[in-house]
Amino acid sequence: MNPSELKLIVQEKYGKIASSDEAASDSCCCTPGCCSPGDISTFNESYEHLEGYVPEADMSLGCGVPVDFADIRPGDHVLDLGSGAGNDCFVARTLTGETGHVTGIDFTEPMLRKAEENRKKLGYANVVFVYGDIEEIPLPDDSYDVVLSNCVLNLVPDKQKAFSEIFRVLKNGGHFCVSDVVVKGTLSDKARSDAELYAGCVSGASTMDEYVGFIAHSGFSDIILHKEKRIQMPADVLERHDENDTDGIYSITLSAKKP
Repeated sequence: MNPSELKLIVQEKYGKIASSDEAASDSCCCTPGCCSPGDISTFNESYEHLEGYVPEADMSLGCGVPVDFADIRPGDHVLDLGSGAGNDCFVARTLTGETGHVTGIDFTEPMLRKAEENRKKLGYANVVFVYGDIEEIPLPDDSYDVVLSNCVLNLVPDKQKAFSEIFRVLKNGGHFCVSDVVVKGTLSDKARSDAELYAGCVSGASTMDEYVGFIAHSGFSDIILHKEKRIQMPADVLERHDENDTDGIYSITLSAKKP
């Protein structure tokens, strides 16, 4: 598929999830692959321990908790890429306080509508949601202290462009913290295909080395891997392949700084 077709698939998939109030347990964290019910537990992590958590905004579509490591401070301006129904934005708003500002960007209109409904219920005047493509963020240069993203960048066709855009909108000295899905090692085509059928999120995933390369090439420094977790495939999938123990699909959370 070309990039436009891939983006259309993502929009349609997440639009249906938002419009029908599906949870990811009945769906999948990523497209174009799909999980069977319950498989999402291998990706999704709970936000329930965080102050500001809003259950109605949590569509269980993430693969980590980037706000745990984002070092968001009172007064910060925060941008969340692929903000969905607003889950990370509302937790970030609790950390920035009334003196900060949080912007969520998404290109799925039903998700934006759901996020705005949640925002109005909460009464947050310093949270906004805007329509936009992560490869061409419609926001000014040097505007944000922190950029967040949770299991979204793996869906972006041009990841180098996405990280370059993150660099552009961050202030000097600002940083990003993202959770995402990567491939480690050299999975065979068949193993990668089986993993895609089981867990989704894999067809668009870069290797770990590629992913870090995109970040470094964009100009970031101080790249830190905060957390990684191997996505456990079922035994019957693993037994069909003679893969190295270090090969596999991983959820990661990492950060980097704009000098």
